[in-house]
Amino acid sequence: MDIVYIKDLQIKTVIGIYDWEREIKQTVSIDLEMGTDIRQAAESDTIKQTLDYKAVAKRIISFVEESSFQLVETLAERIAGIVRNEFNVPGLRLRVSKPGAVTGSRDVGVVIERGEKL
Repeated sequence: MDIVYIKDLQIKTVIGIYDWEREIKQTVSIDLEMGTDIRQAAESDTIKQTLDYKAVAKRIISFVEESSFQLVETLAERIAGIVRNEFNVPGLRLRVSKPGAVTGSRDVGVVIERGEKL
């Protein structure tokens, strides 16, 4: 299986469990690896034959900007569902983090894998 990826997609959204977090937008960072087969696209050299990472990114940005979850875990599950269902991705690895959420760390978050192993 080949991998099409998006790295460090930064999006502002309402995320968190504390009252003050519900009143502001914070940045989340997303790394996404999507399993696919790129051979047809490589042969034809056309975007229609591949997983369009720009379309995936635009859909994720739209969803995350409009969301308002308490947990990063919930956000990750919803993003994974969108990617798998709307873009026919058989397997993915997704990292969602909140930069600066814990003093002294660069970021904290979750990594999930759904579907077929990459």
